[in-house]
Amino acid sequence: MHIRAKQRLVVEALEDVKGYDIQVFNTARLPSMFERVVIASGTSNTQVRALADRVQKRIKELGGRVYGVEGERGGEWVLVDLGDVVVHIMHPTVREFYNLEELWGGKAVKLKAPAKAPAQKKAKLPAQKKAKPRAKAARRRRSR
Repeated sequence: MHIRAKQRLVVEALEDVKGYDIQVFNTARLPSMFERVVIASGTSNTQVRALADRVQKRIKELGGRVYGVEGERGGEWVLVDLGDVVVHIMHPTVREFYNLEELWGGKAVKLKAPAKAPAQKKAKLPAQKKAKPRAKAARRRRSR
C-alpha cells in the first residue's frame, strides 16, 4: 500500500470514530524507521481504544499489516505500528504533557480534503410577528 493512501486511510479511520486534533508529520528525512507519524486525540480512554481498533480494522480490511500495538490496556496512549506509519492516539492531558508535536517538529503534512456533497441552502424561516403592545387593554381595565 502506498504511503499516502495509508496515511489517508488512517486519518479517515480516526475521523470515523470522532478522533480530533489529527496531525500527520513527515519523518522521512529524520533518522527513523518510519515515514509518517500520525497523532490524534480521543475524549476518553474508551474512545482512544476504539480509535486504535478502528485504525487496525481498516488497515487489515485493505490488506495492510499491523506490526504491533502498545498501550491498549490502559487506554490513555495507544501506539499502532503500521510499518512506515506510526499512529499515536492519546488522551488530551497525556498529549499535552508529552508534546510529541514538538519532538517530531516541522510542518504537518497537508491532507487533501475528501470531496464533500454540495451544501444545501438553508430555507429562510418565516419572520415572526411582533407582539402588539397591550397598553390599550390595560387602559380599558383601569377605566372600569
